Amino acid sequence: MEIVIRAGVVFVFLWLVTRAVGRTTLGELSTFELLLYVTMGDLVQQGVTQQDYSLTGAGIAVGTFALLTVGLSWFQWRFPRVRPVVTGRPMLVFRDGEPIEAAMKSQRLAMADLLVSARKQGIRSTADIEYAVLEADGQLSIFSREGGSDGAPAKPPTAE
Repeated sequence: MEIVIRAGVVFVFLWLVTRAVGRTTLGELSTFELLLYVTMGDLVQQGVTQQDYSLTGAGIAVGTFALLTVGLSWFQWRFPRVRPVVTGRPMLVFRDGEPIEAAMKSQRLAMADLLVSARKQGIRSTADIEYAVLEADGQLSIFSREGGSDGAPAKPPTAE
């Protein structure tokens, strides 16, 4: 039972840490963030199992994490009002060809990252961006104006 309680405490701690670190999906982790998460996993293992190297202890700890993950998912499905607290809210970071500096700063979103996402979506100019939303999962949804801003060929988005 002690392993279950320890696993629960560590689960909540890791959830808080990942919420504090920011919105990033696994494919967008920097090398440092990946190392941070791998190291965190190794460091918390000892706190969860208290040096219990048995298969039973490992199974109980992993099972507790899995049940808490499913429980959290069910909880936010059952009570939609807690979803923004658990997973975050989408945030408008770009409107009418202009960045919303306060939103980008609060989310630690670099203009270069937004421009990379725009290029991947085939957007040639920041003037063509009607608005961009940083989703709760860390992805950028970019909506462009139809036909560009003035009909003329546009230059690729660059850091401006």
